[in-house]
Amino acid sequence: MNTKNESETQTVVIVLAAGSGTRFRASGGGLDKLDAPLSGMPVRDHVMACVRASHLPWHVVEREHLAHIVQQGMGWSIAAGVAATPDAAGWLILPADLPLVRPETLQAVANALRDHEVVIPIYRGQRGHPVGFGRTCREALLALQGDEGARSIVQAGQAMRLDVDDAGCVMDVDTRDALQRAQTMLDLRETGS
Repeated sequence: MNTKNESETQTVVIVLAAGSGTRFRASGGGLDKLDAPLSGMPVRDHVMACVRASHLPWHVVEREHLAHIVQQGMGWSIAAGVAATPDAAGWLILPADLPLVRPETLQAVANALRDHEVVIPIYRGQRGHPVGFGRTCREALLALQGDEGARSIVQAGQAMRLDVDDAGCVMDVDTRDALQRAQTMLDLRETGS
């Protein structure tokens, strides 16, 4: 986790960086997708820059954190991140392959968790990330396994749908084509178009 000791009173961003990236490699990507270059820096670094700019405490779940698990998946990654941050007020689950997500979106989801137990950012009708979970979801998050992530928790509760103006919250880079679309979007964002 970052060096700030704020997790006891704040929502913590759990950055999921333990995936195998098989779809990216299958699409012709030679590197781990999190190491793929985007505007001169790795995808992972874009995500971490956003997390740092949000000023929220964070914890990154890496592959080595799951080495003891034979079959890894998003559920185990989420559970590992929640277990590593037991005093958090809540959690924002952010896959590390969303390089264009904005810090304002992280802050908006964290703020909405003050009044809701589950918060999903929505961009033009599409569900995005990070999905936020309040403290009362802790035990259910710790029990997650497999590749389903936290879908069962979202479906079981009354999730608040938070409209955001952030295409980056729905743009993951699971394929080389998606990485190229992200590059085009980032170029447009940087030129103000």
